[in-house]
Parts: sequence; C-alpha cells; structure tokens
Amino acid sequence: MISPPQGEHSTSTWTVVVSRGQSRNPAKRALEQAIADAAAELDHVNVVIVPHLYDLPKGGESLQTLAGLEGDLIVLSWIFPRAAHWVLDRNGIRGQFMALQEDSGDEEEEDADPQPAAERDVQRVSEMFPRPERDIHCGNLRDEAGVDTYVQRIRELVEGSGTESSPTDSLPIVGGKLVQVEESTSRRWYPVIDFNRCTNCMECIDFCLFGVYGVDGAETILVEQPDNCRKGCPACSRVCPENAIIFPQHKAPAIAGSDTGGSEGFKIDLSKLFGAPEGGDDAIATAARERDEQLLLAGRDAVGIDEQLQRRQSDLNAQPKDDLDALIDSLDELDL
Repeated sequence: MISPPQGEHSTSTWTVVVSRGQSRNPAKRALEQAIADAAAELDHVNVVIVPHLYDLPKGGESLQTLAGLEGDLIVLSWIFPRAAHWVLDRNGIRGQFMALQEDSGDEEEEDADPQPAAERDVQRVSEMFPRPERDIHCGNLRDEAGVDTYVQRIRELVEGSGTESSPTDSLPIVGGKLVQVEESTSRRWYPVIDFNRCTNCMECIDFCLFGVYGVDGAETILVEQPDNCRKGCPACSRVCPENAIIFPQHKAPAIAGSDTGGSEGFKIDLSKLFGAPEGGDDAIATAARERDEQLLLAGRDAVGIDEQLQRRQSDLNAQPKDDLDALIDSLDELDL
C-alpha cells in the first residue's frame, strides 16, 4: 500500500506520470516502459506508472498515489491532453493546464481561451474557483513521437525550471524513483467537465435523464454519478453551449477533448465535426436522437426535441452567421 505524504515536501523534484493504454498492445507497452525508464534516469525526476487515467476507480490505489504528489507534474497518456487534465481535476489532482508541446518554442502555452471574443465577459467556473498554482503538463502518447522526443521534452521542462538538488527530493512512496501501481480496472464511459469553459449554466443536468450530473455544496455542476452514463452516448456534449463536456474515448476528436483547429472548431452547429450522421441533422437533433435511443434501451419513453432543445435550436438559428458559417454554407452548396 502506498502511503500519503507526511509534512512538508520539496517541490524541486518533478514527477512524470505515465498512464498505460487500455489494450495490451506490445508496441504501446514498450513505448510506455521505455519513456518511464529513460525519464527515471534524469536528475530531479521521479516516475509513477498507473493504469489508464480514464478507467481509474474512485478511492483506488492509483488515485491515492497521484493525490499524494506535490509540485508540478508531467502526465503522458493515451487521451487528448485537455481530457487528461480534467480527468485528473475531477479526482482532486488539480493545477493549471499546460500542453506538453513538441515545439520548444511554446513551452509554457496555457489552455487556449475557448470563448469567442464577443463572449469574453462570461465567467467560467475555473475563474470562480481558481485551481492551485501548480503546472500539470499533459502530453498525448498517440502523437506517435519517439521515446527520445518525449524524454527530451521532459528534460527541457526540468532543466528550464531551475531545480536544485535537495536531500528531501523523493516521492512519498517506498521504492525509489520509478514506481508502478498495479491495479485492476475496467473500461468506463462518463463525461468529464472542462471548467475552463464551463459557465455553470446547468443545461447538461436538465438534458441528461440518467442522473449523471449533480451539484456540489457551492451549487456548481459536477459529474455526480459517472457510471450512470450510457456507454457510447455523448449527447450531453452536443447540447453544452460552451463545448465544455468531454468524452475522452469518443471517436470524434472535438468531443474527445482535442483542441486542434482552435476555439472556432468547436461551434455546436458544425454537426459533422461532432460526428453527426450525414443527412442534415444538426447537433441538437443528433443529441435528442442519441438520448432517445438510450431511453428506449433502458425501457423508458422517448422524449424527442423537447421545449428546452427547441429553444436552443431557435437561439442558434437566430445568431448572425460569421465568416466560418459562410464558409461552411458555401462548401455545402458545392455538394461535394
């Protein structure tokens, strides 16, 4: 059993967290182990290997270990960096999101501001409840970069931070610089909220009829019963006005937490980007259909596009079109 830290702990040592993939693919396992072994050879670096971040059970050994780590973290996993950050956040491992870029020219690039310029006065949950001033650098092992690339990026961060040797530099665990947590997990499916985008509008809790969402003592939205979520259903992410809901295992990158393409790439009316079927369904109609499918599978009555969703559709259709909308319309007219 891994013990939590006792007393003050020096923050001059970095911790690299390597999250294993869900499959037992030999190539993935070899990459994970090679990165962990090489990172553990660096000065001021400790390494923890855990199962897949998304699948970790609440109260399990892996999350207890991660919760006991202090100071800045470097997290390498098989999900998008933004998704990894908010998976950790929902489990109490909190800090400032930093993307682990391959390009050293953007070493300290923070999470891009997701809101359009006209809406920058909207208050986000993370502004109401700021996260700790620790950096959590998240990298995506699916980038298919070589071991040397990942290790070099870790080295740059550590050397650039000006760490100094300390006799107290150690993980709050027994076993040295590299520790692997062996824990049984099963594949899970649940939403993760990006509080850098979320405005606490509560549309998700109104839309979801499976009791997944709730509120905490400060009346802030949270994923209260994650395992109530219907496997494969991302409908709530489509109705979120701020695109703040992530399903890390979804096939559509925008829903899975990718930031590729910038904030405009997450406009809710671009249904094809969010995996909507061909045939003209917008994101709202697709969400209603997906919710109805899950209700019927659960032996309940379908709801369809209710008054709340009709209002959302009307509001979206009434918004003035920007240059991106005009571009999409022109492409549609080409009938490619």
